[in-house]
Amino acid sequence: MKLKITSILLLAVVASFVAFTPKADVYKIDLTQSSIAWEGKKFAGSHTGTVDLTSGNLDFNGKKLAGGGFVANMTSIKTMDGGTKPNAGLDKHLKADDFFGVEKFPAANFVIKKVTGNGAAVNVTGDLTIKGITQSVTFPATLTWNADKSVTATADKIVIDRTKFGIQFKSKSVFANIGDNFIYDEFSISVKLVAKK
Repeated sequence: MKLKITSILLLAVVASFVAFTPKADVYKIDLTQSSIAWEGKKFAGSHTGTVDLTSGNLDFNGKKLAGGGFVANMTSIKTMDGGTKPNAGLDKHLKADDFFGVEKFPAANFVIKKVTGNGAAVNVTGDLTIKGITQSVTFPATLTWNADKSVTATADKIVIDRTKFGIQFKSKSVFANIGDNFIYDEFSISVKLVAKK
């Protein structure tokens, strides 16, 4: 009988804890102020550009990042070498099946799974999905609380191995005899998310 009462009390405590766990505050990403920039390198140089965000949110418990994610519109890939030099030919190739296959996979997304650290500097781990393939990535990020009560989350360099997402075009690790005509497996993106409650 005593064991039964103890079990009931324990269940009541657990239930009350779950019931009173604070719900995260959801901050919606402002698409006009947020951005994704990318850089890819090859033996003979590099290319830079942008991709548009479709949607996203950041979830906070107080000022502690607890979750969230974003969706990128892969059909919007744009090369802007040097900031002002478009390259329509490369844009078309990046959208083709050799690279991101945007006709079949028009969106890529990232979902936060774990956040460590407190204050402005945190480490974020989450699931990145490109071309229907999901891989875990971890990167440092910085949180800044703004005067208008919005929050800015920035990640200056998220390194991504494209071969893990089935993108093997001119990869030296896949095609060993390619010589100097290769593109590095890793590309990087920098992300700036401005979110408001």
